[in-house]
Amino acid sequence: MKKVLLTLSMALATSLGAQFFSSGTVSLGATGMTVKLVTSPTEATLTLIGPDNSFMGIGFGSSGMAAGADGFIYNSTANRDYSFNGVGATPSADAAQDWTVTSNTTSGGTRTVIATRSLAGGAGDTAIPNAAGPFGIFFAKGNNTLTISNHGAGNRGYATLNMAGVLGTNDFALESKKVVLYPNPAKETVSFKNADKIKSVDIFESAGRKVRSVKMNGNEINISDLKSGNYYFEITLKDGSTSFEQLIKE
Repeated sequence: MKKVLLTLSMALATSLGAQFFSSGTVSLGATGMTVKLVTSPTEATLTLIGPDNSFMGIGFGSSGMAAGADGFIYNSTANRDYSFNGVGATPSADAAQDWTVTSNTTSGGTRTVIATRSLAGGAGDTAIPNAAGPFGIFFAKGNNTLTISNHGAGNRGYATLNMAGVLGTNDFALESKKVVLYPNPAKETVSFKNADKIKSVDIFESAGRKVRSVKMNGNEINISDLKSGNYYFEITLKDGSTSFEQLIKE
């Protein structure tokens, strides 16, 4: 099974023609927020976690709220794609909303928002590279989700996302030794060898779009609602490391 899985993984990695890159989960100071950025050859996926009663903003670059800076802001409106207008001025929603929220869940006072965007974005958007290296951001948390207002000095800051490759051929060979999913291909469910090591699983389409996040409860996941095609599973282990597995959904 491992040889079959590795062959499938290598074939998919070759067909994609590039790696995926991830920042891992990064804590954002005293705001209580975390952010994770994953890129594919065509798309960026942003996972933002924080208090469910606050707006949460991520800006791209090191210029802060300088006029023209680009960012993502979760709030009670339908807008997520924003341009900043200078320190102390309310950001403006972009005419074209290039971020698409694929998941928005709350539990125990914590909100998890997952959104995707093309790497290039639209007019005025910061291009997000699909490459290893540092990517600067700034961030802020507000008093509520209803208004994007002054967040106060203690609810903002700067951070660097250190992007690292996660889906190269060598990564598959190394990471597949930790946990193995079966059967593969599969129709209804997949099970995991060493499932007790797993904390959570993120499922991505072959183009890099995240389609689901799963908290493990037992040793299997229902995949009956997934369309036929190639997927990869980003598996977060309880020891803090990450493993990757490839699945063909029939």
